[in-house]
Amino acid sequence: MEYYVYMMTNSHRNILYTGMTNNLVRRVYEHKHHLDKGSFTDRYNVEYLIYYESTSDVNAAIEREKQIKGWNRKRKNKLVESKNPCWQDLYEGIL
Repeated sequence: MEYYVYMMTNSHRNILYTGMTNNLVRRVYEHKHHLDKGSFTDRYNVEYLIYYESTSDVNAAIEREKQIKGWNRKRKNKLVESKNPCWQDLYEGIL
């Protein structure tokens, strides 16, 4: 099984959300369609997948999520821009 650590943002690119899942397509769909009412991503309209990485080790994914969440904004931006310099929504590419 694959596990994904991912980052999402809103239309203004001023909010970053980092998460972990074993089904990236389903989880991003849930964020995009605000299925978890009242959640952080719902309140701040976080709908754009801008970064993801995968691993087969669930513990590595959990640790990586915690690591990224602990970073400052500048470091998170650099990570996104290393693979997605224009901050395009990557959702269509994972379908």
